[in-house]
Amino acid sequence: MPNIKILPTSLRNKISAGEVIERPASVVKELLENSIDAQSTKIEINIIGAGRKLIRVADNGCGMDSEDVLIAFERYATSKISSEADLYNIKTLGFRGEALSSISAVSKMRVFTGLNLQHEASDYSLFGTFIEIISGKIKEVKACSALGTTIEVRDLFFNTPARRKFLKSDTTENHHIIDIVTKEAIAQPHIAFELIMDDQDVLRLPQASSERERLLQIFGKEFLDRLLEANAEYGQISIKAFISDRTNFRGNRNNQFIFINKRTVRDQAITHAIYKSYDLLIPHDKHPIFLIFININPELVDFNVHPTKKEVRFKDKSLLFNYIIKTLQEVISTSHYNTEYLLKIPDNQMASSSLTVQDYSLSSQPPHTIAESMPLYSPDYPDIVPSIYLGETFVAIPFKDGLSIIDYHAAHERIVYEKLLKKFEIQSIRLLFPLNIRLDTVKYKTIIEHLELLNEFGFEIEDFGHGSVIVRGLPVFLGTNDMQSLLSDVAGLLRDVKEINDNTISDELDSVRRKLAAKIACHSSIRGKEVPDNRILAGLLKDLSLTESPDICPHGRPTRIEISLTSLRKMFKK
Repeated sequence: MPNIKILPTSLRNKISAGEVIERPASVVKELLENSIDAQSTKIEINIIGAGRKLIRVADNGCGMDSEDVLIAFERYATSKISSEADLYNIKTLGFRGEALSSISAVSKMRVFTGLNLQHEASDYSLFGTFIEIISGKIKEVKACSALGTTIEVRDLFFNTPARRKFLKSDTTENHHIIDIVTKEAIAQPHIAFELIMDDQDVLRLPQASSERERLLQIFGKEFLDRLLEANAEYGQISIKAFISDRTNFRGNRNNQFIFINKRTVRDQAITHAIYKSYDLLIPHDKHPIFLIFININPELVDFNVHPTKKEVRFKDKSLLFNYIIKTLQEVISTSHYNTEYLLKIPDNQMASSSLTVQDYSLSSQPPHTIAESMPLYSPDYPDIVPSIYLGETFVAIPFKDGLSIIDYHAAHERIVYEKLLKKFEIQSIRLLFPLNIRLDTVKYKTIIEHLELLNEFGFEIEDFGHGSVIVRGLPVFLGTNDMQSLLSDVAGLLRDVKEINDNTISDELDSVRRKLAAKIACHSSIRGKEVPDNRILAGLLKDLSLTESPDICPHGRPTRIEISLTSLRKMFKK
């Protein structure tokens, strides 16, 4: 008896579903792409139970007739391509004909569809079709009134309990769905999107006239005002990009989007080209925001290289790489520093021997003097220490046995970090003029879910609805400038931690607090363009001497490097 056998169709479909349908967000993505390919101008998405119970996608697209709808759920059934040559000239988002069969194999589906030939009718067609499919098998077909297509997916993975068991929490799955809808909405500004989750409006985006208007709808004016816009055309390739200005870098990669022919993709070469465009402007451990829209002749790109079409292959990647660098460098080189967003710390306070990190006012003039040597990190420092500014965030300070190179940003981070962890020492101030901060939907929901944790660090934040929060109070050492960037980075961190483990326990919660403290400390610390004078350095070193780990910043990097006199003698061959 042979050991090799051909698998039954139902099992083959479930295996195929495992490649295409990873989680509820995968279903949403495939259904949205079908709606977009159907030339819809409005798409409504309704989610219940994080997509486990219900995913409903309704559009006003061209719809299907009764014959097409019966064929559409067969594997490899598609209207997008008909020959091998078409694979190298893809003009639609979908083309393989796998999505509907894969989804129907692991769910209970109902479809209402009717032809919308003119896209102008306002009444339901009397010649629509209803079809019900369970586990890939058609259970009922009948006539109905419909215009466009509505697809309902219920009880996802009900017949594959192992797959269902590996889904994350409702919060995490909802965030993935919001991510997918947001990306499709950015790529398709001419389409109106509505996303409803558990009977609550999450996204309501009317049709936009351009990518800029769509970004304004999603991210808000403050976010958009700090982006540079670049446009260029090179024969069969056009590039439009919205990228960080010279002062607008983040601590994570959350706001980075690449669209090729309106399709969201990942591409390391394109990402590398964007980073290279900034040359040496990006600080260590920081990342630019970018949304880059590339339209290219479909014959020059292969979309058929990844199961979920997240990656592509270009006919001439180096050419595109050079075009991106040229386009972005032109706009970066002609832009100016946006000094409005540089951190400003009040200078009406004097540094003390406690961790009063708000006291480090900044001077625009670098220090230049060297005086009598002294021990490093002594609480008995004089009010002024001799120093030489070396550039970036480095100063040189003499001490009794040699020379110490101080990274004052890292040192300030350590002070703020330990103060945040000693929650009883945190002092908050209420803002005379509360800040209204607009965030994208995922970050907004993440902040709202962690208000209690943020309150522990001295924040007073309220939900303002529709993607906005009101900041009424802050820790005293934190400036109000660039609060949108801080909350965005904090939300990204909290979401990443949530992804690692949905069931947080006390030890992990302590780890979250430490990571959050490090993130806030980084944002609030003295920056490279803010040179502290000798008086400020004295206060910084006094406070650093009182920390538990004065030699390293919260990220594990050194706050200082010492060069002894013995080492100096060796360097000079003495």
